[in-house]
Amino acid sequence: MAKRFTLCVYCGSRLGDDPAHAHAARAVGREIAQRGWQLVYGGGNVGLMGIVADAALAGGAPVIGVIPRSLMEREVGHPGLSELLVVETMHQRKQGMAERADAFLALPGGIGTFEELFEVWTWRQLGYHDQPIGLLNVGGYYNALVAFMQQTVDAGFVSDGTRAMLEIGDEPSALLDRLAAQAALSGGRDDYSRT
Repeated sequence: MAKRFTLCVYCGSRLGDDPAHAHAARAVGREIAQRGWQLVYGGGNVGLMGIVADAALAGGAPVIGVIPRSLMEREVGHPGLSELLVVETMHQRKQGMAERADAFLALPGGIGTFEELFEVWTWRQLGYHDQPIGLLNVGGYYNALVAFMQQTVDAGFVSDGTRAMLEIGDEPSALLDRLAAQAALSGGRDDYSRT
């Protein structure tokens, strides 16, 4: 049996004020299920995290959560997942999610989502993996960040190639199509032993 394509999703443990964010999270979860993929994410049952997981599960997709023991109560570990891995540290959480992923997608979120996105992007720049990374810019939520990243290129701190590693889109289905196409071209070489 072929390995199931696994999408790692980073997103908020809050819902945010714009209902479009929850709508997009639900759409991503449904897309994962419709494509026959599986989801790996931070294991929470709250905010956008819970919405993505519930939508994927409702469509029949396997869902793997990875959550630190210290966050089991705060983020309310999801009781209905296919697999919930409880780890000791945030580093173990992020590495465990990354090791299972064929592609990464960041939805709207706060500083935890930003940190996860930038870390996996840095890991790709350093050659720890070659999986594609997407940013779902729902309702222009990430416009200022996208502009700032161009500023870092213009200022000579980030190369055009590094900036181009981040696929940006505002519609879930089209962005997931691009990530899947790029993932098919990746060499599948992962080495997180240096992290």
